Amino acid sequence: MSQRSLRLAGAPITWGVCEVPGWGCQLGAERVLREIASLGLGAVELGPRGFLPDDPGDVARTLERHDLRLAAGFVPAVLHRTELRAAALDTVSAAARTLAAAGAEILVLAAELGNGAAGYDRSAELSASEWGALLKGLDHSRSVAGDLGLRIALHPHYGTAVERRAHVDRILAYSDVPICLDTGHLVVGGADPVEVARAANGRVIHVHFKDVDAGLAARVRAGELGYRDAVARGLYRPLGDGDVDVAGVVGLLGAAGYAGWYVLEQDVVLEEEPAEGEGPAHSAARSVSYLQRIIQR
Repeated sequence: MSQRSLRLAGAPITWGVCEVPGWGCQLGAERVLREIASLGLGAVELGPRGFLPDDPGDVARTLERHDLRLAAGFVPAVLHRTELRAAALDTVSAAARTLAAAGAEILVLAAELGNGAAGYDRSAELSASEWGALLKGLDHSRSVAGDLGLRIALHPHYGTAVERRAHVDRILAYSDVPICLDTGHLVVGGADPVEVARAANGRVIHVHFKDVDAGLAARVRAGELGYRDAVARGLYRPLGDGDVDVAGVVGLLGAAGYAGWYVLEQDVVLEEEPAEGEGPAHSAARSVSYLQRIIQR
């Protein structure tokens, strides 16, 4: 099995490119895409607004110059507050139009808390009525995306309404929305990615692949360390360097017939621009090498 057969993609956040204000040094698209392509990856995610051009045709042409395609895009939206649903669906619709026109397959949806705080440093538990609103918001979002030929993948993500194993179980029980399996965010939220993949029972249609320092993750979960600060300290590791059962995830999904993208996504905070080929590119290359060793076993 080759690395292309696993459908490996890259994520801009692996190069420190993030939608959160003040996250860190933001590298330019041409450099990021050049380094992603140099690793032999087949696709990239859209990244935050402003990273790639606004015009879908320009997005496609930019990616074509690097022999890349668009796999998906990450879209945070507040779905659990009925008074904000119209605005949230406008956000989903606008993103879906761009993704579909630029050739993507998946809209990765995160249930943003919308509590006025930028970033993912806060957690919250939804009320019963808010859970009901969230489930309806997911259905509406799937309809909006489906009209444009996209599939929705809900992303359990630390600092959102769906971050803990109990939250994921509630989604699996009361909705049939497909799932984006993010191995890192699940661990930060206290879940085992292999167990979640097994519980999802074929509903995983997109994967964000990262390894995790479980000790730092526990400190974030306990409220001892902020999420961004933990990322800056190396919360996420190249595949094989942390505590995620990477081989277990690949084996379980492969046995279930998973044929979607494995997006290498090792979130980092860059204090300054690293030399070409160093920093994020070096870490991503280690992840690719580790995956090659796994699939050749």
